[in-house]
Amino acid sequence: MNDMFLPSETVMLDKFASDLGLEMLYAGRGIVTLTSVSVDRPGLRLAGFFSYFDSRRIMIIGLTEHEYLRSFSEEERVEKIGKLFDCGEIPCIIFTRDLPVLPEFMEAARSSGTPVFRSSKMTTTIMSDLVIYLTRLLAPATTVHGVLLDVFGVGLMLTGNSGVGKSENAMELIKRGHRLVADDSVLIKRVENELIGTAPERIRYFMELRGIGIINVKNMYGSGSILGEKEVELVMELEHWRRDKEYDRIGGEENVEEILGVKVPKLIVPVSPGRNLAILIEVAARNYRLKSMGYDAAQELIQRTIGR
Repeated sequence: MNDMFLPSETVMLDKFASDLGLEMLYAGRGIVTLTSVSVDRPGLRLAGFFSYFDSRRIMIIGLTEHEYLRSFSEEERVEKIGKLFDCGEIPCIIFTRDLPVLPEFMEAARSSGTPVFRSSKMTTTIMSDLVIYLTRLLAPATTVHGVLLDVFGVGLMLTGNSGVGKSENAMELIKRGHRLVADDSVLIKRVENELIGTAPERIRYFMELRGIGIINVKNMYGSGSILGEKEVELVMELEHWRRDKEYDRIGGEENVEEILGVKVPKLIVPVSPGRNLAILIEVAARNYRLKSMGYDAAQELIQRTIGR
């Protein structure tokens, strides 16, 4: 059902610059390959200490590093900078505070094909932005066959076998004013202890409806009908009604679906002719929200019964 991906991402330079508000000074190899959520300020490396240096980290050059290098002669700067680039392929270099790029640094970057960016932000600010960006980008990920929707503010994922009616019910919910995040394939990342779901880029906002074909939900229903990403808070598995199976009628069963080590509440809902599943999905979302606020109708009924 799920396919795991290793935490490694290759980002085009223009997208990387746009996401972080950077000015691109040199394109280099044309991509940024990211494998570490940490960033590096190479002050100690410029001073000659290379233990624990990880060249896979994005390198940040702030005012301290810039002024330190300026205190040396051109020959010394070439030697110190050269040692940095000899340690491995650096993903990219970012100069902060709109600092001018030393010619020796740019020459070393050109020789190695290392992309160079510049930011007007303070060093601590751009480092904070990068950690947040990299944490989300490189979070553990998996894909799940299903439909993810925002229903009354609840991230609700419909799962079940092909042909059970996931997309058809999603269309009914979209018509009722709820929003689609992903259809058929849901890309889920674990960010801290939250599961953030989105659609793979190539199929974003598209839906497949048997007998009709492929539609673009955004073009058909407008921007208000779609959402870029949403936390997965509730899983609802649709299955064809089985007479030999006893379904929960009170709400006392607490099923969970474990995704990337995070347990998500799960409902198993039988599908049969005459059942208005769109309404049931809306009720499930509202009921989940009430439970998260501390109210449980089943427990209240039990307490009333016991109290008689």
